[in-house]
This record gives sequence, C-alpha cells and structure tokens, in this order.
Amino acid sequence: MSVGIDVVAVGGNAIVPAGGKGTIEDQREVTKSSMGQVCDLIASGRKVILTHGNGPIVGNILERNEAAKDHIPPMPLDICGADSQGGIGYMIQQILKNELLVRGIDRQVVSLVSQVVVSEGDDAFQNPTKPIGPFYGKEIAADLARSKGWIMRKDDGGEGYRRVVPSPTPLEIVEAEVITKLLDLDVVVIAVGGGGIPVIRRKGELIGVEAVIDKDRAASVLASEIGAQRLIILTNVKEVYLNWGKPNQRPIREISLPEIRRLYEAYEFPAGSMGPKIRAAIDFIDAGGEESIISHIDSLTSACQGKGGTHILPA
Repeated sequence: MSVGIDVVAVGGNAIVPAGGKGTIEDQREVTKSSMGQVCDLIASGRKVILTHGNGPIVGNILERNEAAKDHIPPMPLDICGADSQGGIGYMIQQILKNELLVRGIDRQVVSLVSQVVVSEGDDAFQNPTKPIGPFYGKEIAADLARSKGWIMRKDDGGEGYRRVVPSPTPLEIVEAEVITKLLDLDVVVIAVGGGGIPVIRRKGELIGVEAVIDKDRAASVLASEIGAQRLIILTNVKEVYLNWGKPNQRPIREISLPEIRRLYEAYEFPAGSMGPKIRAAIDFIDAGGEESIISHIDSLTSACQGKGGTHILPA
C-alpha cells in the first residue's frame, strides 16, 4: 500500500507571530513549538513536504537593504526572497531534525531553495497589489517612486505608504522532480518558502522577477505536481468561518468542493485574509487532490485525525 503524501503550508505566524519581537531567539522558540505537531504527522507514517511564509522576515531584509544602501548595493526582490528561504529553511530544518531525533525517528530533513514559474504576461505585472517592506511618510514615498520607480500605495490602516509589487499566479515548480525523488528516499522536504522565488522563462532561460507569489497558492501547485493526497494550510484560526466577525459567524467543519466554490465566488472570503487560502484549496481539489484542510498550527494533529479544522472534500 502506498504511503500518503501531505504538503503542509505553515503560515508566517508559526515563525514570527503577530506582536512578537522577531528576534532569532524568539523565532527559534516559536518554530520549535510549531514543529512538534509536524513531528506527530511524520511519526504517523505520512510523507511530508513543508512550505512556509516569510512575510515579516523578508520585510526585515528589505528594510536592511534600505538602511545600508549607501554602503552596500541593495539586492533585488528575488534575491531577498531566496535569502529568506535559506534562512527560514535552515532554522526549520535544524529544529525539525532535532525534534525527530528526540522521538527516536531517524529521518533526513532538507530545505530546498525553490523557483516558481510565472507568466511574463500575467496581469499582476500591470496591477501590483502586494505590499512589502516598511512604511514610509508621504515625501519619502514620493522620492522612492521617482528615484527607484517603485509603486507606492497608501496603507488602508493609515500608517503611511508602502511599496507594492506584483503577485502573479504560480504555474510550475521548477524543482518538483527533485522534490519527488527526495520523497522517494523518505526525506522530509522544506520547499517553496514564501511562495517560492518568482521566475519567468525567456528564450529557454529562467530569469528572476520583482514579485511575490502567494505562498498558499504556490503550495497548492506543488502539492498537485508531486501527487500529494492532502494539502494542509495552517493559519491563525482553528477553522474557516462563515460570516466572519459578525454575530452569526459559524465554523465550517466539512464542506464539498461545489459548495465552497459557490461561497468563494459569492465573495464570502475576503481577498486580504482567507480568500487566497480557499482558492488554493479549491485549485488543489480541482487538480485531483483528495482533501484540503485549513486549521491552526496548534491543531494540526487533531485536524489530521478529523477532530478539528475545516475539511474540503471533492464531493
């Protein structure tokens, strides 16, 4: 009997939670707590691929770029994404390996700097929407727009202006074949961190572009390409809710693909929060996946046992 494969997309809150200090020591402590339940999943016999967010961390890298620009040439966004993949991947890889050894599980863990192909003609390149980096005052934002050609947009929360970049649709994971071979060797793989490094194909070559890919949609593409049975998206709520934030809100425990698609197309799930996760779950089931689960990192074990989380099934 074949062993089931899970792609687990860990949100950035599992590394740097909202309100956290963001120090390396804090990141390691939070990551250690998060990896405990990932160990449970591995111990149950599943083959696991981990993806992760990089939101606060890549923002810090960009801010360091700006602070040191008069002394060190700043790096483009694709290189910053690669930096965050390597740093976060190393931390998860080491902590997860140590946790597995404590449990007597001898399993290799590797992190892979991953590229994700997008279309050069994607409409997102004409309409950047993804905010990145620090907040700026109006005058500094205007100067950055003039000097660097950045697109700056006022933040809805009123904290200032931020740079916005394209968020194109992920089409293909460049390293999918390598990841599949590592799974065949029973290796736990960490890949497509932060949505992956966005690249385009031009004249047979891969070229990095200034963009940020939604991590959950990239995880969905990865899960489909390597033939996973489950896509598990971990976030900061235990379940998906209908009428979120209203007096009549209620959790969704189990739902069919046609019903969740109907709710998604009726704009039940906001684009800035749960919407991309629902879209990723739908795309995975559409591509032949058996189940999508959305839950909290602390509820991973119970969600995988059917005792929590939101479960999206083909029918």
